[in-house]
Amino acid sequence: MQDKTNTIFGIYPIKEALASNIVFDKVYIQKGAENDKIESLVKDLEKANVSINIVPFEKLNRLTRGNHQGIVALTSPIAFQSLETIVEKVLETQKTPLFLILDQITDVRNFGAILRTAECTGVDAVIIQKSGGAPVSGDTVKTSAGAIFKIPICKVEHIKDAIFYLQGSGITTIAASEKTNTEIYSLDLKKPLAIIMGSEGKGISKSVLGLVDERASLPLLGEINSLNVSVACGAFLYEVTRQRRL
Repeated sequence: MQDKTNTIFGIYPIKEALASNIVFDKVYIQKGAENDKIESLVKDLEKANVSINIVPFEKLNRLTRGNHQGIVALTSPIAFQSLETIVEKVLETQKTPLFLILDQITDVRNFGAILRTAECTGVDAVIIQKSGGAPVSGDTVKTSAGAIFKIPICKVEHIKDAIFYLQGSGITTIAASEKTNTEIYSLDLKKPLAIIMGSEGKGISKSVLGLVDERASLPLLGEINSLNVSVACGAFLYEVTRQRRL
């Protein structure tokens, strides 16, 4: 069940939280709910650029045992950053940019572990999609060992748009994928980069794979043909670190 410390449910509590400038991670609304007050609240949430998900009644019951009135919100312990602002700021420095894009990582423990590694390897920002990924919650704070407070996180409508923007800013995009014979160790990682990691079950979506500049894999010498995504991410990021320290 979702961490109760970041769950708000019911029309009026969510309305009050929005008016108090509480940062929302996601809002779940019951599928088929017909309520003028919910519809009005949804309009306000959309104006605030909050991610809204239409879900079955059972999903809301799993999130909270209270009288949710067809709407449950997950608040965020952090404020999300603008991708454009972060990229512009990084490009103004003398540092070689390094961004990390997560294509719908769903496990909060993997998400937290990745944030921890990203902070340790000097990643400038982590980019996630508004829908489909793990929540930014108290569990994320715990598994990231607090790294979530030290690294900017940018939420975007679509990963593809972020890739286009980064490429247009002179940043090479590299997808972690087993569907290539090119190992990460053979690529030049000293230039401005964005590393893309896919979800635990499906990997990087085909539409995203078709846009990237490079694909890279890790050698798998045993009988198991895949790595945990947080482990693979760590191997990629530390290879970037190794090359840039030479």
